[in-house]
Amino acid sequence: MSEESERGTRLFVGVRVSVQTANALAQCAEQLARRAKDANLDIKWASPTNYHLTLKFLGWVQPELVHAVEDRITAALVGCQPFKFRTARLGGFPSLDSANVVWAGVEDRGETAELASRIDLACATLGFAAESRGFKAHVTLGRARETRPLKDVVLPMSEQMFSDTRVDGVILFESKTISEVSAYNEISKIAFKTADRAPVQPEKRQTEAVDMADETDDGWPRERAK
Repeated sequence: MSEESERGTRLFVGVRVSVQTANALAQCAEQLARRAKDANLDIKWASPTNYHLTLKFLGWVQPELVHAVEDRITAALVGCQPFKFRTARLGGFPSLDSANVVWAGVEDRGETAELASRIDLACATLGFAAESRGFKAHVTLGRARETRPLKDVVLPMSEQMFSDTRVDGVILFESKTISEVSAYNEISKIAFKTADRAPVQPEKRQTEAVDMADETDDGWPRERAK
């Protein structure tokens, strides 16, 4: 049995961006890639098929707990209404002066932050570690192999506006890395439900908190609790 199979399945909860948004971001990433190459910066660019907004990174989850995760998230989303967010502007983390992640921002009226909070609280009831940092909605476009100044590459293009994405549910993803290429497989789609269709919550609980490591699935570093 491999070490990965012993650890379980690496999961996160997120939302794919719309096709129109993905196409616009891909065109932008192509321009960024040319600028980065001219600046001799080594950046690994995400595939447009992987563009997404992460709401909760779960880490390694044992197979027998996957259905419990689905059930808790389903219950947490009861009463949520469909909404849209716009992907707009570019940035880097932790700052363009010294960054290892290039991202596109997300603009809404607080709906994505509310979703992330609901999911975080629901997963905490199963023993998953609660987030210790503020939620920063974004779509990861690329990651530098080492922290470098990216202002000259990103800043001239930073005010771009892209397209809208309609959200009427979330996706539980499995994350795999094959030959250094990330692949995100959909485990299940969890649609928003009205209160009269609320599911019964199971009592099953994670036996111990999941080791979240130092960064999320899409490269957004975590802040350790102090």
